[in-house]
Order: sequence, then C-alpha cells, then structure tokens
Amino acid sequence: MCEDNLNSREELLKEIMALGFSVTDISLYLDINPTDSTALGLHSEYSGKLRELSEKYAKLYGPLTLLDENRDRWHWIDEPWPWERRRY
Repeated sequence: MCEDNLNSREELLKEIMALGFSVTDISLYLDINPTDSTALGLHSEYSGKLRELSEKYAKLYGPLTLLDENRDRWHWIDEPWPWERRRY
C-alpha cells in the first residue's frame, strides 16, 4: 500500500475515532441534560458525520466492525492484525 494511501486511511480512521468519542461523550451529557438544544444539535451533526465517514471507510478499506460485514466471507481477516500495523 502506498504511503499516501496509508496516511489517508489512518487520517480517516483517526477522524472516525474522534467523532465516535464525541458522540459518546455528548450522549452521556444528554443523559443528564436531555433538553440542551445545543448538545442535541451537536449530537445530531456528529452522528451524521460519523455515519458518513464510517460508510466511506467501509467502502474504501472494508468494515470497521463485524456488524458492518454482510458478505459471503469475512473480509476483515485479510487486513493486518493490530500488531502488524504501523504505530501512530
């Protein structure tokens, strides 16, 4: 895999991870502040972006989770294992 492609993949994955953290964090905040319209708006915005980027990642590189896999074989097994990947 070329270096530029690897960097793009890593950058996309980092953005997905950051959005996932943000959505979870805002969800926890909304548990105790369910009427905060600013937080509700951010949750909706970040959730939509997370879904969009996760779908993009799956199309380009394969599924992020086993739940994303709906083919006739487990393609995720073809990817490098965590200890085979370059460290960040």
